[in-house]
Formats: sequence, structure tokens, C-alpha cells
Amino acid sequence: MKTIVVAAATILSSLAGPATTAFAFQPSSSFSSAERRSTRSTSLQISRRDILTDTPSKLVSGAALLTTLSNPSSANADAAAIQDSLDTNEFLRTGIDSGGIMGVSSQAGKSRPQTGVVFRDGTDVLQGKSGDVSAELLTGTKAQPTAVLVSFNAPYKLETGSVFDVECRDGKTGDGAFLAVTESTNGKSLEELPSSFFLSRLFDPTGRFSFYGPPTDVKVKKSTILDGGNRRLIELTFSNLSQSTNAEIPRNALLVATIPNSTNNAIMLVVSSNANRWKKGAQTRALEIANSFNAIQAPKTNMKLRVKDRSGGSNLDF
Repeated sequence: MKTIVVAAATILSSLAGPATTAFAFQPSSSFSSAERRSTRSTSLQISRRDILTDTPSKLVSGAALLTTLSNPSSANADAAAIQDSLDTNEFLRTGIDSGGIMGVSSQAGKSRPQTGVVFRDGTDVLQGKSGDVSAELLTGTKAQPTAVLVSFNAPYKLETGSVFDVECRDGKTGDGAFLAVTESTNGKSLEELPSSFFLSRLFDPTGRFSFYGPPTDVKVKKSTILDGGNRRLIELTFSNLSQSTNAEIPRNALLVATIPNSTNNAIMLVVSSNANRWKKGAQTRALEIANSFNAIQAPKTNMKLRVKDRSGGSNLDF
């Protein structure tokens, strides 16, 4: 503790020093091993301008810093709390919020959006240089799973990490495409199912578009049956609430769905963009991506179908 107080005093006295000073806090030899590890973790690169200036508010920040140095665990808790305050639109656009890249702390307490995607054990999502994306999914139930091969082409980067299932996104524009799987169709055809059946996977409290709050003004503009009933195309609009400005940001999307032979779940590809870009050409690209979508039953083999362990990311039917 004495070492930390001395180091903190050094910070206060650094006002006359260079604009940026590196501090490495060395724990006292009398600390326990756990305390030494905790104290070492507080080695920081601190900007003098960010700690203390001649303004009262910054002086308060400097005082708060002294408290943080004496209690590193509270600093970790505060960082996690700040990281969990995310901007919906910034995340949808870039995958990054004002606190930085989505990390463990920001995901703590938040479940991965339930897209219904279940991966077959031993497989990975792949993207070729030309943008071709492929994955092998499982549909049905644990007792009677069916393997499905899914593919589409998107000119966006394939996202990775625990938050994503199969999703490609342009970090600069926010345009993106992702896969989703519905609950059981109970033997109904694409034409017999209401539009709400498909949208519930996207907009329910655990849906992809509800990750940081339920969208508003969800409207189906058009629903079309294609390829003799093998595909259904739904055009829709909705708005996401901006957590930074409290304004609703309109967004457009195309949803294309198909039910592979011998299965009872619809596989969906959802392509979306903000309303302004949609009017300026994003709609044409979204239609091209939707037209590239394909989902068929995988060839049967003697290998047992097992669900890939992703810590709770399985389809609700599983």
C-alpha cells in the first residue's frame, strides 16, 4: 500500500513534467502473491492531461485516481460497467462501440443473439476470396438432427468471435448479411406460414436485431413466393434506437427463406442496410446477395451428427 501511495503522489507531482508519463507500479514484497498480481495489472500509460489539469473537474478525476490505485479491483469493475454501455448503431455499423472492440467484459451479462444457428461438430464457417461463404448446420431436434449445407456470396468480411454465428458485415457502412434458422414449421410450407413466423426469430427479445433493445416500426413491405414455392422473399423496414442520441435510425432488410428437403426448419439469409444507403444502391446489392443464397440437405453418411459446443448457442429446438 505504501508503494502505491508514493506512486500516486508521484503522479500528482508530475504536473510540471512531460505531457505523457509512463508509470509502472511495483508491489511491495510484503504483499501476498494475489495482491502483487493485482497491483502489477495496474501498470498504466497515463496522460498527464487526462489526470490533472487546472480545472476542478480534472482535479476530482485525479482524486478518484488515487482511490482506484488503492483498489485495483474496483477499476476492473468500472471498466466492465463502462464497456457494457454500448451504442446500438455503432455496433451494428462496425462491431465496435465507443468503449472499444467487443470484449469479454462487454459480453458479460449479455447472451449471444439467438439466430437459431447450430453448427455440426467438426465443421467451421468458411469464406473464400471471392466472398463465397459456406457452413454446415444442424436442424431438427437432438433426437432426429438433419445436416444442411448453406452457402451465399457477400462482399463483406466474415465476422468471428463468440457474438456471431454466420455473419458478414461492412465495417464502414454497416451493411451486412447473416444466417438464421426458424423454429419448427410443423410441416407447413413457406406459403402457409405468416410473415411474423420468420420475423420473430429476428425481433424477439433474444433476436439479432434486438441485441441492445427491441426495434420499432417493424413493417413488411412485400412478401413473394419464388422458385415454385421453394423460396420466400420478404422485404421489410424497421428502426433501431440510438443509445447515444436517443433517435430512431431507419433500416431496410431483405429476408430470403427456404425449407430444405426432409427438414422442418426454414433457413434464412437476412441482408440489411440503413435506409439512406438502401435508396442509393444498397438494395440492388442486397438482392444480389439474396439471390446467391442456397440451402440443401447434406449427403447422408455413417458419421454421427453431433452439435458443435458453443456454450449455449444452439437452436431452441435443441
